[in-house]
Amino acid sequence: MVTYLLKKSYQLKDLKEIKFKDLWGDHGVFTTMWIYGSPPKILFFKDHINNLVRSAKAYSILKSSIRSDVQKILKKNIDKKKKYNHLIRIAINKNTFSISIRKKINPSLNFNLQLVNLKRPKPEFKNLKYKEILKYLSKLDNSKSDIGLCSNKKIFETGTSNILFIKKNRVFSPIDKFYKGITYKFFRSKINKIIIKDILVNSLNEFDEIILIGTGKGVTSVNLIEEIKWKRKSLKFYKRLSGYYLSATNRSLEYK
Repeated sequence: MVTYLLKKSYQLKDLKEIKFKDLWGDHGVFTTMWIYGSPPKILFFKDHINNLVRSAKAYSILKSSIRSDVQKILKKNIDKKKKYNHLIRIAINKNTFSISIRKKINPSLNFNLQLVNLKRPKPEFKNLKYKEILKYLSKLDNSKSDIGLCSNKKIFETGTSNILFIKKNRVFSPIDKFYKGITYKFFRSKINKIIIKDILVNSLNEFDEIILIGTGKGVTSVNLIEEIKWKRKSLKFYKRLSGYYLSATNRSLEYK
């Protein structure tokens, strides 16, 4: 069960506080950000907010002050004297702005992926249609497991993260029909070449490493996919990507 440090909701029009609503299943969008350290930093903060605004426009949430609203709500709810290692989730629909903060869980190296026949609606946006995914995730220990979202014999992403596939020192990613997250875009700027192709479920045993990347998981090496008897063969790229990620966290400026 997730333990929350904070859960609050506000009317979007005037930021007046109301009873908390998590907004899962609503017509709206969200972003999840990692807040860490003291004084607190938020990794890739501007990128997250820019993406939230872009997604909000696509969902006809047309309030022009979303950026400044986020700043106001964070200022109200972040304790500058507290040492954080938490995830902030900001969700909005046409009427409501919700924020929740929960502890960030560090994934185990003994991490497994469970394949399910499921795909998010409008996956190019970080939308709130997550109830089916949450049904699966609620049954898992998220420090040890995630679900691989598959459709038409292809794998696209997980319930929480993007996926990179490594074979013979080459990095592969699905073509489309998945959400290209902020962490995914960061690694695309660091890796010389990512080969974009359909990743077929029946081809997974060809890969040496399967790596999850995202705000909640950071960089996570999959050890096992039991359904297809896939087993990790290397940690080479996991270690390389972890180094890039650590460097980004060290360079991140204090949240203002």
